[in-house]
Amino acid sequence: MGDSKNFKKLSGNRKTDQLNQFRVTNKGKRLTSNEGVKISNNEYTLKAGVHGPNLMEDIHFFEKQMHFDHERIPERVVQARGFGAHGEFECYKSMQQYTKACFLQERGAKTPVFVRFSNLQGNKGSSDTTLGPRGFSTKFYTEDGNYDLLMFSVPVFILHDAYKFADAIHALNPEPHNDIPQASSAHDNFWDFVVNNPESTHFVMWAMSDRTAPRSWRMMQGFSINTFRFVNESGKSTYVRFQWKPVLGVHSLLLDEAQIIAGIDPDYHRRDLWEAIEYGAFPEYELGVQILEEGDSAEFDFDILDPTKLWPEEVVPVDVIGKMTLNRNVDNYFSEVEQVAFNPANVIPGIDFSDDPILQGRLFAYRDTQMHRLGSPNFNEIPINRSVCPVHNYMQGGYMNQFISVDRVNYQKNSLANNFPVPSHPSEGGYTHYPEKVEGYKVKAVPDSFKDYFSQPKIFWNSLSFIEKQHLIQALCFQLSKVQSHSIREKAIQMLSHVDAGMATMIADYVGVEPPSGGNQVSVTSYFPSLSIANATKYPITLRVGILIGHNFDDEEVGDVIHALKKHGIFIDFISEKLGTITGVDGAKITVSQTFLTTNPNLYDALYVVGGSSKREKKFNQEMMNFSIEVYKHYKPIGVATNAEKYLPVSGENNLLGVVFAKNNPNFKDEFIAVIAERRFWERV
Repeated sequence: MGDSKNFKKLSGNRKTDQLNQFRVTNKGKRLTSNEGVKISNNEYTLKAGVHGPNLMEDIHFFEKQMHFDHERIPERVVQARGFGAHGEFECYKSMQQYTKACFLQERGAKTPVFVRFSNLQGNKGSSDTTLGPRGFSTKFYTEDGNYDLLMFSVPVFILHDAYKFADAIHALNPEPHNDIPQASSAHDNFWDFVVNNPESTHFVMWAMSDRTAPRSWRMMQGFSINTFRFVNESGKSTYVRFQWKPVLGVHSLLLDEAQIIAGIDPDYHRRDLWEAIEYGAFPEYELGVQILEEGDSAEFDFDILDPTKLWPEEVVPVDVIGKMTLNRNVDNYFSEVEQVAFNPANVIPGIDFSDDPILQGRLFAYRDTQMHRLGSPNFNEIPINRSVCPVHNYMQGGYMNQFISVDRVNYQKNSLANNFPVPSHPSEGGYTHYPEKVEGYKVKAVPDSFKDYFSQPKIFWNSLSFIEKQHLIQALCFQLSKVQSHSIREKAIQMLSHVDAGMATMIADYVGVEPPSGGNQVSVTSYFPSLSIANATKYPITLRVGILIGHNFDDEEVGDVIHALKKHGIFIDFISEKLGTITGVDGAKITVSQTFLTTNPNLYDALYVVGGSSKREKKFNQEMMNFSIEVYKHYKPIGVATNAEKYLPVSGENNLLGVVFAKNNPNFKDEFIAVIAERRFWERV
């Protein structure tokens, strides 16, 4: 928890001002029980003599131990591992034409937000960098109540009907007989589910792509998946889907990097988010909307209410309408991140639901699971979940009710209180559902228009760059090689052959099954550049550079480069054989922040190889070379100081793309920063 001197820093919007009344600090305070009684001894239990048994009357021990015994709550059944931060959303332009949602009415209007990033699969103890889709949930604390916008890092869902959602998650989770593997879909149950539910093909293509190994949550896109409605003051409805677009662009780790980092630093993504905010490099995301008139749905070759289909930007343009900035870390993980409760049913006037069958199911599921996790229908009274606008209703009681109602009347209609609190007419801000005309027979089915399972996966495949296709094939080979059942591997290859026969044939060869029979591939040639992260924006800002350095470095050359890196907002670590201070030839001092033992080359986006001297010269040189080679083979940029060329072996077998040498190069700093921004050099050998 922060101490009281931070409270002033935390003021500035209605939500942080509200949270201030719940923040406490223990610094400088006397220890007390939960009832406020001062405690004189917090080390030993009360005994009958120093060697005697504990006494039942040790009330303070019982209170302390009981609270410890109950301090865990059930983890989320999905999206269990996550982290969050506070921020602010600023509206770029008024959306009055489409919606009466209060936070989108006025250009420049600012709304407090809280965001939780999470992994779809894996328990709370799993790793941040496991391969799989991520959650990206935002709570807007608006003047008309809380609005929750829940997104995924991929634009499509695994199913098109909520009835099978529990089955999908059961299949995705560790197999029940041995609870293995954790946070991985590389097992028989998941792929058995996939091959028997072909609507999951599109999701699987995205889930095996580079999109699901993000370099950082700060560089991860968000998609609403579900179709919602905007409703304006006149009652006119339009369909809408939402996107968060990271200002830094969408960027990813390689599969083996993600696996290595999972062991080195399982908290990699939350540490990255925390440090960026602490450094003042606030993560930014622009909010985009795709809007469709209801009558336009027949124009497309996909059903706009199908959550297994995306709305391509090239077909339905994304209109960027605002920006979210995450500018404050949490004070307490449990109080804020673990207890925050999101629900797609939390909407405000101007936002309504469509007949998207997954969305309809989610409207029930989230409130139910939050009541189970947090133990009471009063979870909305927890500080992180409270709205910033007043709450007045006739609900009462329940576990941990925190409001004290002084009213005599707790029902409606009434005359004793003149019928207060009274409903609000829509013209006064009262929420009303869009009066959609609904008719039809009761039926358990999906529309035929949902049953095109392979056209959009083919479009996704067509849209990928060559290297992205290679990574997707690699991920599918890895996953299916873990599947023990030969028949499931065969069925998976047949399913993938409907998308692309060449891809399926390559995977079949790797996983030991017969190549697919011909003629199954869907005939689709469309592609959309927006689906490929090869076209992402590239900036050097907030990327992390490891500086490999020893004693007797060139003070002037190294100092100039460090200054240039910091000027461009690049994070740096000084890495050497041991902690302490190293000294340049002219006396400059640098404090080592990491050692070869405490860090790993996979944690860095680029290297600046400086070199220098050491008392253990042979060991030092070997560590420098190992570090450099590991970064080189992962296609990352490397800057080489004038006296450090020996650490990067040069031969006719490597083309040194993305490697910049300082020797006799007056433009070294600019060239080095340019290759850092480029991030990867895929044609390097």
